[in-house]
Amino acid sequence: MIGILGGTFDPVHVAHLRCALEVRQALRLKEVRFVPCRQPPHRAAPGADPAQRLAMLRLALEGQPGFSIDERELRRAGPSYMVDTLASLRDELPGQALCLILGIDAFVQLPTWHRWGRLIELAHIAVMTRPGPPAEPGDEVAALLAHHLAEDPGLLRETPAGRIVLCPVTRLEISATRIRALVAQGGDAHYLTPDRVLDYIRHTGLYRETHMKEAGQ
Repeated sequence: MIGILGGTFDPVHVAHLRCALEVRQALRLKEVRFVPCRQPPHRAAPGADPAQRLAMLRLALEGQPGFSIDERELRRAGPSYMVDTLASLRDELPGQALCLILGIDAFVQLPTWHRWGRLIELAHIAVMTRPGPPAEPGDEVAALLAHHLAEDPGLLRETPAGRIVLCPVTRLEISATRIRALVAQGGDAHYLTPDRVLDYIRHTGLYRETHMKEAGQ
């Protein structure tokens, strides 16, 4: 079973990596594919360009077993819709169990996603949950969860798609937004992102105020 973790990774940080590791271990995934988004449909353009975000992701994942990068969204023009990515993967891997990894906040917002009803037809969904008050799903997501929830993660291996599993992960209050703000203000982002990524940010001048102005952010 292959896990799919999408995001802008602007920049990739340790919460991405830790949560991906915990999901991979809990579900016994063969690998987790990190899928960097080229053009996010629901948010402003990233502060780093696609090549820079890919470079940082490569540095973060180098030598990490069970993690890989899938570049198909970076190569595809237009908005990066996950339904298109999963459909492409399904064409390549028709019998392979795929598992879309989502945070609970993203999961409850699924009705805002492009052709969101098709996602469960193309992949299983692993919803990362954290300690604390749960996010409340709307009626559509609650119905989806009630119909497709699998209490036993082992059931995901029986079919290529169609089930939802809740996967507790460590709560790490780290965000790419906070890292970018720290760098812009001349702060220290150590231990929030891997050292090799932080070295890259420093070397290239990413996220400094002058860089953000030049990028039109």
